[in-house]
Amino acid sequence: MALTIRLTRMGCKKRPFYRLVVLERATRRDGRPLEFLGHYNPMTDPAEIVIDKEGFEKWVKLGATPSDTVRALMKQASK
Repeated sequence: MALTIRLTRMGCKKRPFYRLVVLERATRRDGRPLEFLGHYNPMTDPAEIVIDKEGFEKWVKLGATPSDTVRALMKQASK
């Protein structure tokens, strides 16, 4: 079971809102997640990034690989 940590899109047209979720790699973008780890709202100024760092580290230790976008968001959130 290959796991990935990635964003799933929420919100309405032209007003995106993203949730950080853990999914199996083969699951579609908006499929049922195993766990929610936070959210990202690019429409606010500055962008709102909320990530459960303990949950993120737990899933990475279990073998989940974060997407490139999620890695970039983690760097921004840790600043």
